Amino acid sequence: MDDTPRSRTSGIDRSLQILDALTEANREMSAYELCKAIGAPQSTVYRLVDELVDRGMLTRRGDGQIWLGPRLMRYGLCYRASLDLFAEARREMRRLCEETGETVQLCSRDEGMMTVIAMVEGEGHFRVTSDVGTRVPLNWTASGRLLLGHLDEAERIAAFAHSARPSPTGKAETDPKVLAQQSADDFRRRLAVQMGQSEYAVACIAAPIRNEKGACAATISIVLADRQAEARADALADAVRMAARRIEMSIGFEGES
Repeated sequence: MDDTPRSRTSGIDRSLQILDALTEANREMSAYELCKAIGAPQSTVYRLVDELVDRGMLTRRGDGQIWLGPRLMRYGLCYRASLDLFAEARREMRRLCEETGETVQLCSRDEGMMTVIAMVEGEGHFRVTSDVGTRVPLNWTASGRLLLGHLDEAERIAAFAHSARPSPTGKAETDPKVLAQQSADDFRRRLAVQMGQSEYAVACIAAPIRNEKGACAATISIVLADRQAEARADALADAVRMAARRIEMSIGFEGES
């Protein structure tokens, strides 16, 4: 029996594992580190790395370290340019940042993780460590809970059961049933707040951006020091909800606010 399709698929899967490993580490890695990270034979990884470098999917530094390649940027920019949501969100992010003076992020779901896909930094001294490309488990963040809020209860429970992990601060909820209820409640009121669950002394106030079907396509959030969040909670909540609503209207969601 011809096993060519199986071999080809395996090569694609391994290539994606290499790209995922670099993205999640958010740093250059050696080929040996990649072998350990994805659990693949050295000969397989070395061969795939060579092929991906030749095709511009990866780059190899002078010291042999491997990083993402320029071809990926072309793909990403092309994809991002096609998203009306992203274009509209960028305008609202800048407006919200100017209005509040705080850092604003746009986040989306990547399977069991939440990913920061855009950010506008505030002018204050406070800086967040979650830059563009950061991926964290859905249960660590206000945005993560919102991204599952439109699903039915069984789907929410299953998603959190698969992805929930303890956070570095130890404050993130990990019980799938509790998270599923919080997710639904947050989505219903169009606001989720976290205080120190993923990072010490860091707060996040997030609102869902619903697509034309009413599902949570992304979130817009304000990230700031927890003391500032407590002092300005109501005003910031209103501001982030209004920003999300303007994005929704621009991309065709006509449901209730």
